[in-house]
Amino acid sequence: MKILLFGATGMVGQGVLRECLHDADVTAVLCVGRRPSGERHPKLRDLVVPDPGQLAAVEAELAGFDACFFCLGVSSVGMSEEDYKRVTFDLTLGVARTLVRLNPQMTFVYVTGAGTDSTERGPRMWARVKGATENALMRLPFKAAYMFRPGMIQPMHGVRSKTALYRWAYVVANPVFGLVRRWRPDAVTTSEQVGRAMLVVAKRGAPNPLVEMADINALR
Repeated sequence: MKILLFGATGMVGQGVLRECLHDADVTAVLCVGRRPSGERHPKLRDLVVPDPGQLAAVEAELAGFDACFFCLGVSSVGMSEEDYKRVTFDLTLGVARTLVRLNPQMTFVYVTGAGTDSTERGPRMWARVKGATENALMRLPFKAAYMFRPGMIQPMHGVRSKTALYRWAYVVANPVFGLVRRWRPDAVTTSEQVGRAMLVVAKRGAPNPLVEMADINALR
């Protein structure tokens, strides 16, 4: 299985990349982004592009893949809805439309978030934009498309957030993860489990295109 990975330097993407490289069924991983992934492995190749939304010059590199794990994302804090839509909806759909044309038998997995608003009409701006992005992706003619909606994610195996504030928050929260998992097991997952669950749906599919926290933890 050949995997395209967008967002390999982010916290989720780091965990997904690790699981891809450890999976015997994965023969090749191409990481696409503004910076190299920072990892070295015989299966791994980096494709550095100035703007991941502008892929016309590298389309020949993007064909022949079985799955795409799209882990790019930004916080909506301090952003207008127009700006957030441009870097969330517009960027994601631009990439997806290119990939579905080049790889019609591809499985596309998109990381959104717990609380995403499928109606596109709720009060939370980020949830509306994410919901619109999910809905548009599910209308594209991929072999399959899955929307992963994780909430609290515990970083594992040295995975770290790029954002200093988030790194500090995870250090503070680390002792709490075990307690949360004991009392509300479906309120928390790990970077390892998110990666493994993505590989499961790429190989075997899942019953529902909207993959919530409980589903992520159940996929083995």
